[in-house]
Amino acid sequence: MAREGIPPTGETPGYRVAATVLLLRDTDEGPEVLLLQRPRGGGSFSGAWVFPGGAVDPEDRAFTTGELDEEASARRAALREVREETSLEVSPDALVSAACWLPPSIAPKPYRTWFYAARAPEGNIVLSPHEAVAHEWLRPAEALHRHAEGTFELVPPTWVMLHRIASDATVEATLVRAAADAEQFDTHANVSAAGLVFLWPGDIAYDDDALLETEGARHRLDARVTPWVYTRTTDG
Repeated sequence: MAREGIPPTGETPGYRVAATVLLLRDTDEGPEVLLLQRPRGGGSFSGAWVFPGGAVDPEDRAFTTGELDEEASARRAALREVREETSLEVSPDALVSAACWLPPSIAPKPYRTWFYAARAPEGNIVLSPHEAVAHEWLRPAEALHRHAEGTFELVPPTWVMLHRIASDATVEATLVRAAADAEQFDTHANVSAAGLVFLWPGDIAYDDDALLETEGARHRLDARVTPWVYTRTTDG
């Protein structure tokens, strides 16, 4: 289901559309999420650990009253990509809209990506070798810890989504909150010699890089430091 704050139909000019799924399972220590490592040496997110997903293909496209329904197309792509990359079959009704991400203008391959969360179905994971070279079930906090240590490569959308669910005690809690908090992340990147700061609407510097260090509202991921720091406030 499309959520308030996430456009349900149409396409964004200049962007292809993609979908990805946070597959979750309960453990005695808390929820774990499935992460796949992309092959190195080519393709999107070379060497990074990501959630299963990929681009919307022509066969995924869905139409409502003659108009392209982007979110319905993304849902179809999400189910197909999970099946192709892991062999797991996720029920269409299991997908919960969690976010929609637009990359910054510096992205070499701009994809508008729909993020879904779902309880993982039973079954053995069989990887597609062209899509992933390894997989791990990890608690979100452990994935973030490995990234901070420099042993686990993450890209900003994956990092932020892991951060958002790191404190959840059960899969059900994650799914309920994901549906309630679904939003669009329209990303701007501040680039400097010190590194990158990713900004979203509501941050004082979102429309003016000169305000990056000015006191005020924050919605940003500071990748200039290790570990990365995500900050979200409503005022200074």
